[in-house]
Amino acid sequence: MTIKIGKLLKKPGFGAVVRGLVDGLKEGVRIEDQDGDLLLAAGEVVSGAVYPVMVGDELCGRVKGAPEVEAIARLLAYEAGREIERRGLVTETLHKYKEITLLYDLVEKVASCLDRREVARLVIEQARRVIEFDRMSLWVLGREEGGLELLAAHGQAAEAGETATMRSDQGVVGSVLASGQAEIVNDVAADSRFVAGAARIGSLMCAPLKTSEAIIGVSCLSSEQPVSYKAEDLKLFSTLTYQAAVAIENASLYEQLQEAFYTTVYTLAETIEKRDPYTGNHTKRVMEYSLAIGNTLGLGQQDLTRLQLAAVLHDVGKIGVRDNVLLKEGPLTAEEFAQIKQHSAYGAEIVCNIKKMKDIIPGVRHHHERFDGRGYPDGLAGEEIDLIARIIAVADTFDAMITDRPYRKGLDIDTAFAELRKNAGGQFDPRVVEAFFATDIMEAYYSAGSRRRIMPGE
Repeated sequence: MTIKIGKLLKKPGFGAVVRGLVDGLKEGVRIEDQDGDLLLAAGEVVSGAVYPVMVGDELCGRVKGAPEVEAIARLLAYEAGREIERRGLVTETLHKYKEITLLYDLVEKVASCLDRREVARLVIEQARRVIEFDRMSLWVLGREEGGLELLAAHGQAAEAGETATMRSDQGVVGSVLASGQAEIVNDVAADSRFVAGAARIGSLMCAPLKTSEAIIGVSCLSSEQPVSYKAEDLKLFSTLTYQAAVAIENASLYEQLQEAFYTTVYTLAETIEKRDPYTGNHTKRVMEYSLAIGNTLGLGQQDLTRLQLAAVLHDVGKIGVRDNVLLKEGPLTAEEFAQIKQHSAYGAEIVCNIKKMKDIIPGVRHHHERFDGRGYPDGLAGEEIDLIARIIAVADTFDAMITDRPYRKGLDIDTAFAELRKNAGGQFDPRVVEAFFATDIMEAYYSAGSRRRIMPGE
């Protein structure tokens, strides 16, 4: 850090002291900066020595004059040293403030994030604010022993041979995972653990993703050119990695709970469907059609999740319908049809007992409402009907029309399409019908050049 003593002399208090000392000398004095430019002079310097103003090994200026001026040189050197210390403290304070702010921002962002990959992306984003690197990646231990799964990366190039998985027992990564200690390698090529694929790496830092209970992965960053990472860089990187590990572990637990929840939901839906063998995979197809429509309409992820669950459970209320009605192989009487119509209300009653699924109740209860208000169970119309229910209504009716039943043959595709178009604005929301015909899934119903009826996934 270079200190210009000219700036020190301009400081009101210190400058006045130096001028007072200069004025008190009987001999002339000349104060110059490190380049020899005059900063302050008094009297004529006839002869005398030159006293350098040194701060450590750095020359900041010179004082020329009689031996008495040496005290001024020492005073300038002392003040310059103090100025360096002050600047260092300011820099360190700002750096610490930046670190604290960075960590606070990271904790705030990941605290409510329940997606492991999003957590990893946020950590990389925060690290880029304070650490110099060209590439960074976060990996978690995979399901296969000895493997790591990539969560997120920055600066990964396809030509570098990076893949979505890598070995956990090789190179610096293997050492860090084995020891549980973060490492700096400022000359990768000279390291005995150098492995193929690291040829474009000059310096790197690697830290374990470590919670209080276990090591769950590793985080690595690197620069193509050596940058001499320091202990303070590693400390900050390790702190970021620890925060990442905690958030990733929480997100993983949430994902496991979500998976268990969805498995339970699908099992429940399949159990209900087993009661009516003639509707084979009806629930799965309705879900696929519904999600295709939802994506075409541009629904957000939260609404798509709600739509998926509601579509899977739209017929769960059939568990309350007697077998002699549900499995009847002929047309239903008016009384029997009235019993069947109760399934949407039954389904809503079942779902309302599960707190996590309260927001899918409209989709389950109202998927048999009509856009013109003549549906059931509540006679809602138009925008009164939740969009989720309006989507399921189209998907459910379409699949019902084209599916063979014991008492009738399924309609051909063109007739089913015509029925949807004819009832747009009556039974169905016209916007949802339009979206249905705009989905890619419709292509599944036509083989190359033919018009035969096929099922999704056939």
